[in-house]
Amino acid sequence: MFQIRIHGRGGQGVVTAAELLSVAAFREGRHAQAFPSFGSERTGAPVVAFCRIDTHPIRLREPILEPDALIIQDPTLLHQVDVFGGLRKDGYILINTSRSFEDLGLGEFAAGFRAERLCTVPATEFALKHIGRPLPNAALLGGFAAISGQISLESVGAAVREKFPAKVAEANIAAAAEAFAFVTQALREAAHA
Repeated sequence: MFQIRIHGRGGQGVVTAAELLSVAAFREGRHAQAFPSFGSERTGAPVVAFCRIDTHPIRLREPILEPDALIIQDPTLLHQVDVFGGLRKDGYILINTSRSFEDLGLGEFAAGFRAERLCTVPATEFALKHIGRPLPNAALLGGFAAISGQISLESVGAAVREKFPAKVAEANIAAAAEAFAFVTQALREAAHA
């Protein structure tokens, strides 16, 4: 079973990201589960959503305490919330920012992980460019597809088309495709460094 925890703030599409991720996995013939964890959240408050993907039915219902992957939609949470809690040492980290792990003050922390599983991507910039709004969730799913290989970019696109009207869907798919290309290139460059 592959478990993903998504951290962000209310209004950024964190819950929608988990739902889209699960739909993308379903479209690839796997079992998936997505659910949020929030109390009396308001716009801007920290929000966490979870997604599990497996080839077998998923019977677990509790929050993900030891994720295989983290998607961090808002880098301001990095030093406010324990976003890295329980992350496996061979886990994936995808952060929505144009800054490096070192620039974020995470260089020493990142050294304990496999470099090819760590990436930052300016998902909000891609969202603003394609959608016209700072909603990074679809772009981050494109980046997640590139870094993890758990889902395909095509399945992300299909899930987005299922959820949104055509014009909105195509804009989100364009943001996801740009993030996928960005992460693919960043990982290629990191491998040659």
